[in-house]
Order: sequence, then C-alpha cells, then structure tokens
Amino acid sequence: MTYQKLNKFWILVCNFAFCFLILALLSGCVKREIKNLNSKGKTIICFGDSITFGYGANAGEDFPTQLGKLLGREVINSGVSGDTSNEGMLRLDKEVIERDPLLVLIEFGGNDFIKKVPKETTIKNTREFIRRIQARGAMVAIVDISAGLFLRDYRLLFAKIAREEGCIFIPAVLTKLITNPSMKSDFLHPNAAGYRIVAQRIEKAIEPYLRENAVLKLPN
Repeated sequence: MTYQKLNKFWILVCNFAFCFLILALLSGCVKREIKNLNSKGKTIICFGDSITFGYGANAGEDFPTQLGKLLGREVINSGVSGDTSNEGMLRLDKEVIERDPLLVLIEFGGNDFIKKVPKETTIKNTREFIRRIQARGAMVAIVDISAGLFLRDYRLLFAKIAREEGCIFIPAVLTKLITNPSMKSDFLHPNAAGYRIVAQRIEKAIEPYLRENAVLKLPN
C-alpha cells in the first residue's frame, strides 16, 4: 500500500470513529457520570408540584403511578399542587431524605415561573435539593417540563445544573402534549393519556441507570 493510500485509509478510519462518537452522543448511548450510581437506597420518589401530583387526572393516573407500573415496582408520589421550590424545601427531609431513596426525580419550576420566584432562587433551591439527596446516597434526576419556547430558560438552567452536579437530566417531557388538546386536562396539565406518555419518557431515561444500579448491587 502506497503512502498516499495509507494516509487516505487512516483519514477514513478517523472520520468513521468521529461520526460514530457523534451519533452515540446524540442517541444517548454515551451516558454521563451519575453520582451514587451504586446507591443502596430502596425507594424511587417523585418530588415536585402539580405535574407530579397528577392534577387533571384521576387517582392512579398520575405519572409516578404509571411509571411504577412500567418499572414493575412502587414509585412514591410526593407531588403537591401549587408548590414552588421554596415550598418543596420545607418538605424535603420528611418526604424524601427520610424515606431511604434510591432515586429521586425532581420536578419543580412551573410554579416558580408563574409566581415570579427569582430564577436565582430556583437555581439555589434545585442545587440544594440535589446535594442533600446525594449526601443521603441517592441518585437524582431532574425532570424538565419545558416544551419548545415555553420555560426554555429553565430547561437550559436545569441542564447545566445536571451536568455540574452529576444528575440524570430528562428534558422537555411535555413536548407535543401541551399543544395537543386530547392529551391535556387544561392549558398546561396532562390528562391520563398525557401522563402515560410522560411516564414512558421518564422510564426510558432512567431505566438504564436502574439496571446498572442493580448489577452493581449483585453479590461478588
């Protein structure tokens, strides 16, 4: 093989490797480092506001309950309608920290926006949620309820926090739901069918980490 042919060969190999890496990153095949992946906790807790609570649907149709059915295990619903991250801070110890969490899904921001809580406060509260939960030994996921331009600033802020704090980030779970009347109970909240899709999106995002956690906890 001549030098020119060999050089072209290695260029093709490098280009292929680069393209593979980009595709893997875009498809989510390359997972970020998540703190407490080896968590010894027992419970999965959804901690948030009315979206977590399941406002607009009947009992058992909220996304935490439907997520539990997809995972084949109980998922605790710790959502309170109307809560901002400030109110969530008052519930954190009793409803999350003290319940032996394996994984906590944090979903706040909508009411912070509506009630004009400063973004700096939302960021500060979110970081404190994460750090206190991680100090308890649990994994953390941030559930982002933005869709398109709606709450876009919060999506960017939460994505940055997730990168910096070693969290799972689940973006834009309401995409194509808040513009579809058949999936909503009002202008914002999903109905049972909408919450089912939210649960499916969340299950797809967290299942690889739960599976890896289960492997890490196997006896040697």
